[in-house]
Amino acid sequence: MTTKDFTIKWLAYALALLPVWFAETFLLSRFPVFGVKPMLLPLAAIAVATLEGATAGAGFGLAVGVLFDAVTPGVPGVVTFLMALLGLGAGLLAQYALRQDLIGCFICSALALVGLDTLRIGARLAAGTAALEAMAPVAGREILWSLCFVPLVYLLFRWVFQRVPKATVL
Repeated sequence: MTTKDFTIKWLAYALALLPVWFAETFLLSRFPVFGVKPMLLPLAAIAVATLEGATAGAGFGLAVGVLFDAVTPGVPGVVTFLMALLGLGAGLLAQYALRQDLIGCFICSALALVGLDTLRIGARLAAGTAALEAMAPVAGREILWSLCFVPLVYLLFRWVFQRVPKATVL
């Protein structure tokens, strides 16, 4: 793959990330369902990792984490690292244990969202800011609401995947 192909490929993925970010930040955050807002940016990282594999998934996860940290106030920089790990883990899982399709993406997304919410709950429990009885139902609703968007996010990135060069230089 030439440098031009590589640049076009990742520019296409970055452009596909913009409507996902816009939907999460400006549309869906204004209309919470059952009191929760979906998390779409992690789903984007998981979708690309499922399609492209572990290395590319980690790189795209890192980029998604940077975007997430840049636009989310009060979130520590550890999210960037976590998104890269999620991309790496989802890419490995999809490549070697699951299939690189919608079902694999859905399973990886469910695991990633459960992991993220478990870390968020753990941090709040350690800080003593909220009780588990209050946070667990909210996290469950957030995970379920976010999972409703997996097919849309996956299909968007699959559409890009089908139109860009396949080999990566990473």
